[in-house]
Amino acid sequence: MSSWNDFNDAQAQSFDLIPKGTVARVRLTIRPGGYNDEQQGWSGGYATRNANTGAVYLNCEYTVLEGKYARRKVFSLIGLMSPKGPDWANMGRSLVRGILNSAHGISDKDSSPQALAKRRIRSFAELDGLEFLARIDVGKDTSDEDKNEIRVAVTPDHKDYAAYMGVVTAKPVAQPVSAPTADPARGPGVRPAWAQ
Repeated sequence: MSSWNDFNDAQAQSFDLIPKGTVARVRLTIRPGGYNDEQQGWSGGYATRNANTGAVYLNCEYTVLEGKYARRKVFSLIGLMSPKGPDWANMGRSLVRGILNSAHGISDKDSSPQALAKRRIRSFAELDGLEFLARIDVGKDTSDEDKNEIRVAVTPDHKDYAAYMGVVTAKPVAQPVSAPTADPARGPGVRPAWAQ
């Protein structure tokens, strides 16, 4: 019987990383940092500001929803602003665009009014809880240890998107020719010209 005061016979900790390149359906949860900047449109306390560097980001937790790694969590940041320049914010904007495309099933090439509307958000609250397809990567933490992170969302442009997301693409079905219908201009039982 295991003792709760002697841990010498407890199993050693082991934590295997999710292999780099694994594609998985995940749910995004933003861990609020309490930082707001109304001029940027950052409200609701979702953003986090690093007091040492001045960088602002979304502190994200991604939960794998199914498959071999179901319920595993990946922690990663989405950059919003860095005093060092625009690169980090641009990478963050690119990732959010990918997340929105993936979550809403929009091709990156789609510039229809509906697609443009789906890529606009009023607040970060609209990202919190989104489910999308992600490619899991391996990076370094602050102690230079390997850790999983997410830098890329997989969109419908990816050949396997439909299979991973469980989307069934419907094939066009030939419509049966309807029976003769009453056409007030032609009399009963006469087919309209388009059906002949």
